[in-house]
Amino acid sequence: MVTLQASPTTPTQAQLQTTRQRLDAYIQTLASHPDRREGALPYYLFHDANTPIKGTVLMFHGFSAKPHQMSRLADYLFRNGFNVYQATLAGHAYRIPDKYWPQVDLKPEILVPLRKKVDADPVLQAFLANLAIASEGGAVSPSPVQMMGLVARLRQLEPRLLDIIAAIEKENAPEFDRYFVSSHLNYLSDGQARLNELEAIPGPIYTLGLSVGGAVALALAARHPQRVTKVVAFAPLLEVYGETRERYVNLAGPLDIREFGWDDLQFPLGCFTAANQFGAFVRKPDNVAALRPTPTLIVLTENEDAADIQTSQSFAQSLTRASLFKRYDNHYLYTFPSAALVPHPMVDPLERSQNMSNGYWKPMYQETLRFLSQTEFRASSLEQIGEVAGLPPIPPL
Repeated sequence: MVTLQASPTTPTQAQLQTTRQRLDAYIQTLASHPDRREGALPYYLFHDANTPIKGTVLMFHGFSAKPHQMSRLADYLFRNGFNVYQATLAGHAYRIPDKYWPQVDLKPEILVPLRKKVDADPVLQAFLANLAIASEGGAVSPSPVQMMGLVARLRQLEPRLLDIIAAIEKENAPEFDRYFVSSHLNYLSDGQARLNELEAIPGPIYTLGLSVGGAVALALAARHPQRVTKVVAFAPLLEVYGETRERYVNLAGPLDIREFGWDDLQFPLGCFTAANQFGAFVRKPDNVAALRPTPTLIVLTENEDAADIQTSQSFAQSLTRASLFKRYDNHYLYTFPSAALVPHPMVDPLERSQNMSNGYWKPMYQETLRFLSQTEFRASSLEQIGEVAGLPPIPPL
């Protein structure tokens, strides 16, 4: 394995001033917006001018979360020679998801009459009312059996539903535009705008993200291979976990017949449908081909409840293979086994999901640093809870 280690770069005062002005102007636009979401503003950590740095890390949090979700990792990278820009996912700086967040909707000529049928159906209304009562104590998802029953009921109400389902389940199908309007590619365009804000900073740019943010990090590297040098993706949401759940998300989401919610935030299921559609976009063959020359580190967990792990594993493995005769090195994939009890939101040690938290966060941070600094990754490090010898230590909680 050849180690690729970039030489330090030294931003000047003028370069930093230009970049700070652009970032501050964007942040102020968000801060002054009447629908701003509390605690969801992006932020940056820059070293002083004329200080050598290893590059700039552009970070993206997970779906419905906020930039500070990865603040400990950002601080660790900053302490060890990187500039960091913690961006906010498209629309997530605003508190009205159905107005600002990427979303998939049925076209009005299909949606309006179907909603009337849903509103007039006593069985569906009883089901939705019971679900609303159950969700008063927090976010509640229907069980797989309930999801299948709901899909079957909707098929009775809309004769075209099989065609609609096929249009959204067949990835990147041309029929999709016949039935749906979608803003899922806003994840890409917004990420590109954040990348452009860093154009005055010299040296390599590294993209890093969690869940939907991981998908954004991968998409930016695929679309801007001359600017993005490496990618780190933690549990990237490239496809929704489970076939039954994915069908429910794809079908019920555009109908907006139910709202998800946690952390006092309500968002239409169609926002999650958009995340699923964006994952399919990232997996397009041209994006995979464009990513192959760019080193990647993808970290997954078997205790996954959001992103389909087999899809992510296949995607990571496809990056190494161009043909039977050509392979690309410098792609790394690690999957925490179920016994490690590492959940989907795996970056912050204090964040809990499914009654689990990541006890292996210290070596994960350190191996992320090793990858970004040296284009190396040692999977054995993530099999221990303690810190890795020979790498910079982790500040205490």
